[in-house]
Amino acid sequence: MSEFDGLPTLRNPVALAAFEGWNDAADAASSALDHLEQVWDAKEVAAIDPEDYYDFQVTRPHISLIDGDTRRIEWPTTRFLVASPPGADRDVVLIRGIEPNMRWRGFCADVLELCHSLEVSRIVLLGALLADVPYSRPLPISGSSPNAEAMERYNLLPTRYEGPTGIVGVMHDAAQTAELESLSFWVHVPHYANNPPCPKATLALLHRIEEVLDLPVPVGDLAEEAAEWEDKVRAAGEQDAELGEYLRELEERAGDAGLQPLSGDEIASEFEKYLRRRGGGNSGPAGPTAGLF
Repeated sequence: MSEFDGLPTLRNPVALAAFEGWNDAADAASSALDHLEQVWDAKEVAAIDPEDYYDFQVTRPHISLIDGDTRRIEWPTTRFLVASPPGADRDVVLIRGIEPNMRWRGFCADVLELCHSLEVSRIVLLGALLADVPYSRPLPISGSSPNAEAMERYNLLPTRYEGPTGIVGVMHDAAQTAELESLSFWVHVPHYANNPPCPKATLALLHRIEEVLDLPVPVGDLAEEAAEWEDKVRAAGEQDAELGEYLRELEERAGDAGLQPLSGDEIASEFEKYLRRRGGGNSGPAGPTAGLF
């Protein structure tokens, strides 16, 4: 448990949370929070003690040099940063972390305790999943909220996914149990082009954050980067006939509402078919979710 003394007094804060790892296809969700940290000049106010929640042989600390001389160890953890967006009448808490390796319930309790200490009124959880979606159309956003009005207001596609979950799903459930208003947004990342970054997916999440906070979010160069990303995928489809045919099939499907995230077995099957068409062998170290670039 971290010590949460000396916390600032905030104005009607809302928390945004994203975690690297299983919940973060193409790093789209964590990149959204990294972007907000920079454009809003967010300042760190607290961090979870990593000792209880991370296996340092799995999620290793990093050594960095300060001024090219002093060595500093940076431990994997979850940080809390506070931003005061220009023109907003509220503050925003950014919860930027790494999916813990153990003791998830205790981890969620620590996170929610700090949210309570900061008097957070709502937590918005961000995730990114692999799905069978066309890259050239708006990337679908699914999500959930115990509030039916919120589902309708944000035009969310209710997910019918059943299976293993990550820390975002567990945190969402813990927030409901703690009676903290919660909402999740999951952007659907094309499984055939999932190597990070995916600026189009990050941009889609930022647009939803704008809706929740009811204030403009500076997007910087993300729109241009998203267009360049689409050009790369289009070029890959033009150079690979089988991939090009697959992309055309996705385009011809009627309506985003019918698009569903792929299960792990389905992703593996699709990738194996792709390798066979290209005359390759097994998926190798990259695993069944490897993308084009």
